[in-house]
Amino acid sequence: MSERFHALVLAAGKGTRFKSERNKVLHPVLGKSMLRLVLDCVLKLKPEKVYVVVGYQKEEVKKEAALEKVECITQQKQMGTAHAVLAARNILKREKEKDVLIINADHPLLRPETLKPLLALHRRDRNSLTFLSVEVENPAGFGRILYSDNKIRIVEERDATPSERKIKEINAGVYLFKIKDLLRALPRISNQNKKGEYYLTDVIEILSQEKKKIGVHKSSRTQEVVGVNSRYELAKAAEVLRERKILALSDKGVTVCDPHNSWIDLDVKIGADTTIYPSVIIEGKSVIGSQCRLYPYVHIVNSRVGNRVKILSSTVIEESVIENDAQVGPFSRIRPNTIIRSGAKVGNFVEMKNTVFGKKSKAGHLSYLGDCEVEKEVNIGAGTITCNYDGKKKSKTIIEAGAFIGSGTELIAPVKIGKKAYIGAGSTITKDVAPESLAVARSKQVERRRGRRKKRKK
Repeated sequence: MSERFHALVLAAGKGTRFKSERNKVLHPVLGKSMLRLVLDCVLKLKPEKVYVVVGYQKEEVKKEAALEKVECITQQKQMGTAHAVLAARNILKREKEKDVLIINADHPLLRPETLKPLLALHRRDRNSLTFLSVEVENPAGFGRILYSDNKIRIVEERDATPSERKIKEINAGVYLFKIKDLLRALPRISNQNKKGEYYLTDVIEILSQEKKKIGVHKSSRTQEVVGVNSRYELAKAAEVLRERKILALSDKGVTVCDPHNSWIDLDVKIGADTTIYPSVIIEGKSVIGSQCRLYPYVHIVNSRVGNRVKILSSTVIEESVIENDAQVGPFSRIRPNTIIRSGAKVGNFVEMKNTVFGKKSKAGHLSYLGDCEVEKEVNIGAGTITCNYDGKKKSKTIIEAGAFIGSGTELIAPVKIGKKAYIGAGSTITKDVAPESLAVARSKQVERRRGRRKKRKK
């Protein structure tokens, strides 16, 4: 038997039990869709080609499946799993001397090491079909596996008798077929069942009746071979993946103080000797360097954090870069396209957006810097605001190296503060300030002494 095989991922159905207008397999688990997780797993088995059967919301599914070695096939009407496989019939005919791995796209917990024994059993015994089963305490919603008279068949729950529903060995929705035997069996499948659909599981009974060799790999990894069919099951899957992710980080020298209260997406990378305190969320493709400290309630999205960075509590960082040895927080908000250079300090209640904040510069508290370029060793006093938006367009503020911005300053963009310039507290700056000069822009303070009030006449 050839060891070369193709893979067919079934992703055409809506997933009605999920109760969502969005295709079920597009829902994310720890930052990646269920479909993408299944494709990642299958691709690690090194198939020649992976085909994804799409139908409901096919354009969105195609975008998610846009990977090397992956091609999409459209199932025009969703009439069951066997009907989905028939959509790939022309492709399968060209490869009929090979095998095809067929898998449902709602198995986000599957790992290659779970599927490799299935492939090995199929090749060793030269089976026409080998499929995956698992025994569970609560088999509700799954097809049951029946053995009788040297025959094997699967009965879907809707069509099962009360005694059959008590069976705990269920079909996991993962099959490895000899393509030529699969193609012969597909036209014989009937839709005479309560759902009126063409079930791929009926092929098992057809091949069994033909005395074809059928293997069953009974997996002990119950968690990962059961598909996700509800929001609750999605949450449980996320819990399993979260534990895997934190374990992998721990093995690389990362300290996660409270695994049950930390959320770290699958694509996040974290360097050794970094400590993650409770209630931290790190999402997307964020990269955190080594020897960092991320304190409680920090939320980081698609950002890069250098080495030895300290991010204090309740800080939000989105699509930004924090360079080595910087400190941010507490209660800071770093909005997209911001770069905080090495050694800089950004304190409590400081917000930045589309800003480059220079090396060893400081913004201690209560400031907003938007569309701003701050050079090195600048001091931003409390209450400083860059007024970057005039209602129609946004303009830039430039603060050159060594400048000192006094507290309560408003910088009306576009404006440039020269090198080592000094802005007096409470100023509203509307014009460029020359290097090494002092600028004070306040209205004159007026004080009038009030005489004794005249008595009002009654």
